[in-house]
Amino acid sequence: MGRVLAFLVIILMAAVFFGGKRLPDLARSLGRSLRILKSETAALREEFEKEAKQPVEPPVVADSALTIKAAPGDASTARPATEQRTGRAR
Repeated sequence: MGRVLAFLVIILMAAVFFGGKRLPDLARSLGRSLRILKSETAALREEFEKEAKQPVEPPVVADSALTIKAAPGDASTARPATEQRTGRAR
């Protein structure tokens, strides 16, 4: 009984605050917004489930990624990543 009374009080206050003529428009707008939210949530859930079912493939590393690139204008210092540094103290 208490919930029904609280709901009626809220409806009465909304009618006083917004006016009886604007309440149907507000309810229609709220319904549209909730329908859009529900459809977008379902679409995101489907997309997530679709991606979760796909196997994860390891990333492909290109050969150019294995080369340490020199600063622009200094091409003489580029070397393969596997080359050891010599003559430098660590």
